[in-house]
Amino acid sequence: MMKKIAALATVLILIVALVSCGASQREVIQLTLSTEDAASILAAAGIRLPSADTAAGTNTVIRLYGYQNSLQNYSEDEMVQTGYWTFHEMYGCDIEWVECTWDERWTKLANLLLSSDIPDFYEAWATDFPSRALNNMFAPVDDYIDYDDPLFADMKYYADNFFSLGGKCYMMITDVQFNSIVLYNKRVFDDYGFDDPATLFYNGEWTWDDMLDMAIEFTDPEAGRYAFNNWHPDTAFLTSTGISLVQLDPETGKFYSNIDDPRLERAANVLQDMQKNEVSFPIWNNGWQLNYELDSGGVAQGVTLFGMDGVYILDERRTIADMEQTYGDITAGEVMIVPVPRDPNGDGEYYIDSKPKGYCLIEGAPHPETVALLAMCDRFKIVDPTVINFDKKQLMEKKGWSQDMLDMWDVMYDIAHSHNTFIDFGEGLGDLSSRVSEMTNFNIAGAETSWAQRKESLKDTIQWYIDDLNAQIDALG
Repeated sequence: MMKKIAALATVLILIVALVSCGASQREVIQLTLSTEDAASILAAAGIRLPSADTAAGTNTVIRLYGYQNSLQNYSEDEMVQTGYWTFHEMYGCDIEWVECTWDERWTKLANLLLSSDIPDFYEAWATDFPSRALNNMFAPVDDYIDYDDPLFADMKYYADNFFSLGGKCYMMITDVQFNSIVLYNKRVFDDYGFDDPATLFYNGEWTWDDMLDMAIEFTDPEAGRYAFNNWHPDTAFLTSTGISLVQLDPETGKFYSNIDDPRLERAANVLQDMQKNEVSFPIWNNGWQLNYELDSGGVAQGVTLFGMDGVYILDERRTIADMEQTYGDITAGEVMIVPVPRDPNGDGEYYIDSKPKGYCLIEGAPHPETVALLAMCDRFKIVDPTVINFDKKQLMEKKGWSQDMLDMWDVMYDIAHSHNTFIDFGEGLGDLSSRVSEMTNFNIAGAETSWAQRKESLKDTIQWYIDDLNAQIDALG
């Protein structure tokens, strides 16, 4: 979202293209489960969720506003969205999608808010906070979600520390997932005699130096080989420091700067080494002419070494054929994931930036209790072993994931749920976000100024924008 939190820009452009060409032809498919799976999930839901006879908001259609809809299915190849399935089957509720494009999303919502045609909710992104709360597009959720309730208690830390202003939370958080990953093809690593990053990680030895050495050895522009072929591998790399340039202090409810922190400068220096060695395909030098089918592409063919970017590159809606074409034979165990490496001069810990899953309640939403009920169903699928195991089975059977991938996913998920995590608000910082981007955009294919040089020219400006943002928070009350 982005700076344009550029890792997401690729996905958004694809979605806009999808919306603009053929949206009228899409039809929601209510995927079915086996009788055994359906019975076990509903039985578990009966223990975890409120009774359909007493729950507020049942038998209601709520309206999702946005440029994407990850809740409903449009193809038999997709995974069953078990939270939505439970919401539909157990409570008789449904969703109507009010579509917009990426570019028009806020202007169209502003117009809807001035009308009598207000949608109910919007899928949550960290990069919409706090800006959309400050301009009264999103409403507090405290009257509908109780973060002291056992169902949501594990999300209370994130609600209090990242998505609250003036003592009010502005997000129905159903889960927190890691955001940045490194994807690679094990066969290609074997061919080049490189150590397996997953093995290095499990041994605590996966560092920036290892990645840089492999990247330099692999890269050969004349042969068309580059270590990276993503929009912003630098963004993913900077997150491994465990901090972002601008962060929210939960004690004061105000934002502050990490511009003088040596961890960020060390990361920027390594990114400049990568740039000098031309290890990244020069996407930005070619304007916006990247073939989107090849984002992280070439991994399967051995012309790209790392897919390092947001977790979107491992989109669960990709088919097995998509994965094979882009990354390799996933069913044969070629594809693997690992966290972004750690700072060899740091504290020895691995850090992962995180992103929330959940919903923002649109100001004036007509059915807030039903949106909360959907959030409960989604939260249920995260905490109940019955649904967890079912979703893992779907990943293996429908998407070809190996047990090694699932195991690493669990490890990275645990890091994202530890204190070795943080939220990068990106575009959500409003006018401040463009200044942050100037400071942190070290695109590996084109970084010419050092961290120290950027800091000298931008430090005071960034602090001015932070002070202005904090003044807006004070005004919110």
